[in-house]
Amino acid sequence: MSEMITADLVDLDLSADSKEAAARALAERMVALGRVTDLDGFLADVAAREAQMPTGLDGGIGIPHCRSEHVTEPTLAFGRSAAGIDFGAADGPADLIFLIAAPAGADDAHLTILSSLARQLMNAEFTDALRSAADANAAAALIRGEEPDGTGGVPEGIEDSVDSVDSVAVPAAASAGAATGIATGSPDVGPEEGSQNGTDDGPRNGPDDGPAERGRPFRVVAVTSCPTGIAHTYMAAESLEKAGREAGVEVVVETQGSAGFTRLDPAVIEAADGVIFAHDVPVRDKDRFAGKPTVDTGVKAAINRPGELIDEVRGKAARGEVTAAGAAGADGSSGTTPVERGGKPGEGYGTKLRVWLMSGVSYMVPFVAAGGLLIALGFAIGGYEINKAPSVMDHFVWSQADSWAALLFQVGGVAFAFLVPVLAGYIAYGMADRPGLVPGFVGGSIALTVNAGFLGGLAAGLISGAVVMAIQRVRIPAALRGIMPVVVIPLISSAVVGFLMFVVIGKPIASAQKAMTDWLSGLSGANAVLLGALLGLMMCFDLGGPVNKVAYAFATAGIAVADPSDSAMKIMAAVMAAGMVPPLAMALATTVRGKLFNAAERENGKAAWVLGASFISEGAIPFAAADPLRVIPSSMVGGALTGALSMAFGATLRAPHGGIFVVPLIGNPLLYLVAIAAGVCVTTALVIVLKGLRKPAPGAVSQGPGGTDPSAPSPEAKQPVAA
Repeated sequence: MSEMITADLVDLDLSADSKEAAARALAERMVALGRVTDLDGFLADVAAREAQMPTGLDGGIGIPHCRSEHVTEPTLAFGRSAAGIDFGAADGPADLIFLIAAPAGADDAHLTILSSLARQLMNAEFTDALRSAADANAAAALIRGEEPDGTGGVPEGIEDSVDSVDSVAVPAAASAGAATGIATGSPDVGPEEGSQNGTDDGPRNGPDDGPAERGRPFRVVAVTSCPTGIAHTYMAAESLEKAGREAGVEVVVETQGSAGFTRLDPAVIEAADGVIFAHDVPVRDKDRFAGKPTVDTGVKAAINRPGELIDEVRGKAARGEVTAAGAAGADGSSGTTPVERGGKPGEGYGTKLRVWLMSGVSYMVPFVAAGGLLIALGFAIGGYEINKAPSVMDHFVWSQADSWAALLFQVGGVAFAFLVPVLAGYIAYGMADRPGLVPGFVGGSIALTVNAGFLGGLAAGLISGAVVMAIQRVRIPAALRGIMPVVVIPLISSAVVGFLMFVVIGKPIASAQKAMTDWLSGLSGANAVLLGALLGLMMCFDLGGPVNKVAYAFATAGIAVADPSDSAMKIMAAVMAAGMVPPLAMALATTVRGKLFNAAERENGKAAWVLGASFISEGAIPFAAADPLRVIPSSMVGGALTGALSMAFGATLRAPHGGIFVVPLIGNPLLYLVAIAAGVCVTTALVIVLKGLRKPAPGAVSQGPGGTDPSAPSPEAKQPVAA
């Protein structure tokens, strides 16, 4: 493997005035060396990672990074800015910028190298040496951990404290994603080794001894993780370990990076006095840390203020605040769930409720798609009488199409039978983690038994999650914690949910479900058209977001029965048609008036043809992210028109997904395609008109003087890269 960084990848006089321009300037150096194959595609991946969380760090450091299919080998580019560039750090602009590029399929060794650099950035001597490096060769050598040739070398002592980024034998990151050692630097602390000062403190106290006992430092276990799993994950680990050394606290960190992770020894977790979760993606196997004082925060907090986090967890330990079994969360009473971890601090109940519901819907959708398509194929092959066919267990003839049609229909029906239990189970999971699954599935099955349908599933999921969360708040003896998630919580919660669903709320919800079904069946004329327009607006409002999913769930709820009404199938057709409009319109717009779009958008437009045709509304997100005020309203107008026309034409759809690939299964298919085409044309026209009122985007197609390549963007141009 070639060197990760060379002098050609170093710019000590980076003149960019924005993070986008800085990324472009450094990425162009990678392109020149053949490390990146598609500049705009790579920058789009960098921008998408930046949109998840700013990559600026305190101390004047910016680390834009990503994993991309446009990267041929792991590469670092370094730039030093005299004026500073804003990367979103709290303490101001960054003057040291590292662009980290990892291939999409980077192996463990490559990720180890990148994580090594992340740890180096926590070393003040290392960053000071970079600021004083006299030439590019010296800076590149310093980053590689080598003794540079000539002047401007590595200051004395630095070469011993900085790990080489071109060697996988790195003490600080011996295995990407592995659990790191304690703050003293010892990777595995036995009963009689690894003291704070590197001396033998004698035998350790047992796991039941308190941290205040003489000769025994406070012990913390931590987990760090970030969306990319390359930089912030390891920088947070290094920062916590360094703060632990300064505070006289033993810190053992499990880095859950891109290359996987090595679980901490259960004995180490058992002996810990406190837990710190510093993460921006869900912590894997979080229940291992239950029953201990816990601080739960974002990964940047561990980088910027590790000492405060250690003080906070020590304070919780002193007050006796611990988490319940199965609920290792941010406070002493109840913890965050897999869904809540993706949210932001301070979110209100309404926001959490929406996320919980979307958790159930997202797990339900694959069952809807598989079951619905199988049923639709059964109807297409065997006709609409196939639902009266005998069980294929009793009658199946290999050479008869009707037998195969019956098989498809019956398998699809079995898949559909899981919809309500899965919906309820994963709503409860979103609220209370794995302990919520059992009562959620039980409640969802009861909803089917009492004919409460989807409304019953929603209620069962919310009730199940609430019951489990209430049980988790009860303080229990340590001896019982092991059986709580396996026996006690499932037993009590299932009994409570079963009683409520069978005796208290099941019948009223069933009545409400029947009333909604009857209302849908009676829709006709202007009411149906208005409903189609409303659903079209919702489908195009946030392109796969919560509002879009509400409209989709409403439609699938109507057809998720053995014999859906004609109105329900019309609603499903309108929803799918409207959802196809935004990506198809963006694809058409980039084809008709490419000069209004930059190179990255034109490339995204090619993919949008396929995504739109497949009913994947998210294909328009890059365009909406780059220009929301023009793209989203235009999409909503086209989507509303398509939804209204689909309802007016009486198009029906039995399948919940598939796009143009299920057109043979659509009632009135020609008029259905006309409705889609009308919405696409309207949205395309609006986008072109609105974008035409402003100047062409940087990097847009225009014939340059002398016949220069029109698609080649200027190095100085600021590119609004779609995330």
